[in-house]
Amino acid sequence: MPFASDKPAGMETPPSPPVPAPNRSVLVIRPQSGLSGDMMAAGLLGLGAGGPLEELLTILNLDRLAGRVRLAGRLVNHISGLGLEVDLPEEHEHRALADIEAFLAGTGLTETAMNLALRTFRLLAETEGAVHGLSPEDIHFHEVGALDSLLDIGLAALLLDRLGPGRLVCGPLPLRDGVIRCRHGLLPSPAPAVLRMLPGAVVTSLAGAGETVTPTALAFLKSAGAEFGPWPHMMVERQALAYGALVFPDVPNGALFAFGQELES
Repeated sequence: MPFASDKPAGMETPPSPPVPAPNRSVLVIRPQSGLSGDMMAAGLLGLGAGGPLEELLTILNLDRLAGRVRLAGRLVNHISGLGLEVDLPEEHEHRALADIEAFLAGTGLTETAMNLALRTFRLLAETEGAVHGLSPEDIHFHEVGALDSLLDIGLAALLLDRLGPGRLVCGPLPLRDGVIRCRHGLLPSPAPAVLRMLPGAVVTSLAGAGETVTPTALAFLKSAGAEFGPWPHMMVERQALAYGALVFPDVPNGALFAFGQELES
């Protein structure tokens, strides 16, 4: 009588597939004096996360912006960094959430990048809807702001997907008091949309008044599953310093970006 372990000829057990190594790469963002969508895109570009900008714009179906968008060196308080310079064509179009979703469906984004961009826009629409007493479907991304958001969020989602970090760790968000001037008039700082998305985020105080963290940046961080905490124990491989378009007279509007491998504690 054969033993239970005996196997008929040709019935050898196939070898187990190799266990993939854990992704120990980590992206760190330290928003020393603020964070916006264009700073997010500039920092990721500075890390070398994507290919030529013209190629990225084509993937986003925004190739008509070629020549109007560039990553440029920027000097603030004699410290060099990077900034995303954008010269957007004037638009007279109001895009609803359904329009944004249809636009993204026509891009060449991967499923991962597409889902991240969609989550970000949906969170923005839900938040703005709650602020204005409207449903997310009734929120309209206004004129140039809609194209600006498509560029910032789409580019950041594409770059983050290509970078592929196992973790995204963000430092405390610096907030200021005072007021913010926008098309709705004067608003308290932080802006109402930012205020509604703050639960779960870690914040710190920054002296002075005005807007330091934009709704686009915070919506992207939350949609990307960012953790808020200190620098991890890591080997830094790449770094970048990104500046925003808004220049504060008292502090550099910069955010530090670092990418590398997390080390055993």
